[in-house]
Amino acid sequence: MNPADLGLPVDVPSTALFTDQYELTMLQAALAAGTAERRSVFEVFTRRLPEGRRYGVVAGTGRVLDAVENFRFDAAVLGFLRERRIVDETTLEWLASYRFGGDIWGYPEGEVYFPGSPLLRVEGSFAECVLLETVILSILNHDSAIAAAASRMSSAAGSRPLIEMGARRTHELAAVAAARAAYVGGFATTSDLAAGFRYGIPTVGTSAHAFTLLHDTERDAFQAQVDSLGRGTTLLVDTYDVAEAVRMAVEVAGPELGAVRIDSGDLLLVAHRVRQQLDELGATDTKIVVTSDLDEYAIASLAAAPVDAYGVGTQLVTGSGHPTCSMVYKLVARAESADPAVPLAPVAKKSTGGKTSIGGRKWAARRLDEHGVAEAEVIGTGPVPAGLEDRQLLVELIKGGQVVARESLDVVRDRHAAARAGLPLSANQLSRGEPVIPTEYV
Repeated sequence: MNPADLGLPVDVPSTALFTDQYELTMLQAALAAGTAERRSVFEVFTRRLPEGRRYGVVAGTGRVLDAVENFRFDAAVLGFLRERRIVDETTLEWLASYRFGGDIWGYPEGEVYFPGSPLLRVEGSFAECVLLETVILSILNHDSAIAAAASRMSSAAGSRPLIEMGARRTHELAAVAAARAAYVGGFATTSDLAAGFRYGIPTVGTSAHAFTLLHDTERDAFQAQVDSLGRGTTLLVDTYDVAEAVRMAVEVAGPELGAVRIDSGDLLLVAHRVRQQLDELGATDTKIVVTSDLDEYAIASLAAAPVDAYGVGTQLVTGSGHPTCSMVYKLVARAESADPAVPLAPVAKKSTGGKTSIGGRKWAARRLDEHGVAEAEVIGTGPVPAGLEDRQLLVELIKGGQVVARESLDVVRDRHAAARAGLPLSANQLSRGEPVIPTEYV
């Protein structure tokens, strides 16, 4: 049985109200004007990456597919809209039978992206597409920000595993989504059991300082944990004196002790001292796990330290300083009717202030150099140039309202690792810089 099929008590029966009121008032006005059924194309993109970032990471696509499927106006939701007089009865009747019946194309989850990349293309009537704007942006902006931070952290960590442990630093539902996005970005495990239950992510965890403080002595705490969880457990050694705790931990568990965790102090210095002490005590296979407000820069600074794994919380679930990706959802083309034979005409916002957009239904491809390394993100609205046909990035996700591209998280995680490996080496630099490849429009 797939645990994801079970859902969670925190799941909501409908995603229809995960939206802004103006989506519904636009619908009402369009229905009255006779323009609601015009064929339309909306695209999700970002005009720029967060300052200093060299690439973005597409994450949350699987959650978007779930959200679109669950976008239903049931009796309770319709009753709320009627009671608040959000929209009129004609609109409520239309919403009662709402089912997205269009097509959605997008970058496959785990892929990298750059400014202007058409990350998601939603096609259908104006009415059915406009309603999805807020929930799609809510998911993609959050999950992609977390995945980008996770990707930078996993790049800095190299082959050392990363543990996601930020549940207590964010909203309880956001924590589950963050754990999923972190796994996409390269994290190995999570401490959040809801994420493990919902998405099958491997979970880990042993004890906190409270467990040590509960007992009369540190030895008593260690003995209780080893007796219960076995010698392969991880003992937290910085409640009192680290050196004394390490000595005691090996004495209690023996050289088979699985790991020790350090959660405070000068991690670089303490890790070296603990490694030396463990080796002298014969616990040469005991691993060292470090936590304590780590980010990608702190992880990189510990590259030369004898650390075996990192636990990351606050900085991860807040996007390491960039909790959103500033993605937008814009109408780029529309027809004069619902007739599929009527051609789509490009439309675009022309205002000043850096918020202009490019009209037209777009394709995207990644051009590679002679070594197979990405050298440009190429975006266009006309024919795809020769040589780029097999490098196109958008894939079909929903066809005629039916999901056609569900994937396991492990497939998505592997895709991200491959996509990042296909970028120039400077993509892994943590110093501030421009996008690692340019965006070209043709």
